[in-house]
Amino acid sequence: MKNRMKLLITSFAAVFMMSGCTAMNLGVTFMGFSEKTQESYATMMDIVSETGDPAQAMMKEWLITDTDMTEEDVFDEMKDLAGEYNMRFVGEKNMFRLLDTEVANYKKAGYKDIIVHARIAEFCSLSIAKEMLNHSRFYGGFMPCRVIYVEFEDGRRYLVSMDMALALYGGTDVKPINPGLMEKMEQVKTAMEDIPMKAAGYDEQVEADKAMAAYYAEHNINERLVATPEEE
Repeated sequence: MKNRMKLLITSFAAVFMMSGCTAMNLGVTFMGFSEKTQESYATMMDIVSETGDPAQAMMKEWLITDTDMTEEDVFDEMKDLAGEYNMRFVGEKNMFRLLDTEVANYKKAGYKDIIVHARIAEFCSLSIAKEMLNHSRFYGGFMPCRVIYVEFEDGRRYLVSMDMALALYGGTDVKPINPGLMEKMEQVKTAMEDIPMKAAGYDEQVEADKAMAAYYAEHNINERLVATPEEE
């Protein structure tokens, strides 16, 4: 409850920084949303207000801290886990691997944290995808579900996947998702959080959050962290 109130306050603060008319319209609209919808948008606004990065506000990530775990280990684990969550591993793509000269050029351009390698894994449940598209063709822009593996020059490795909270709970009763489809979409949401989390080497999200916090503290990395339950 305390965390939710903080998120709501953050959202209203962002709203009231706008012009009076705009703030009034947005405030009235926001108050008309369901509790779950308010929470989803408030969470997004909390991250945007802290980081200035809307992309980060729409994603979840897991830091791979086990140095013995290879990239292939991670992808093999994701492939094995897909079936356990009634998902299919439908493809993968190597995006890029930077050459040393390319890294040097990025540094000259002013980039500090440089990703030297990126690779994408793709997942889908075709039956659920069909229902989602029939509800709204715009869900097609999210398909297939993706997890991206990224590796930084300093050795940090992450798995990043879309946070589906807004896709599920961000709408209103003007276009409601029927309960049967919502249940199936929630199963996909769970899959696309558990698969990368477990492939990164964790059994529970709180374990992943604590591992990231410890790694950042040890390596003096100043990036946003998710609060663990005892900190909330």
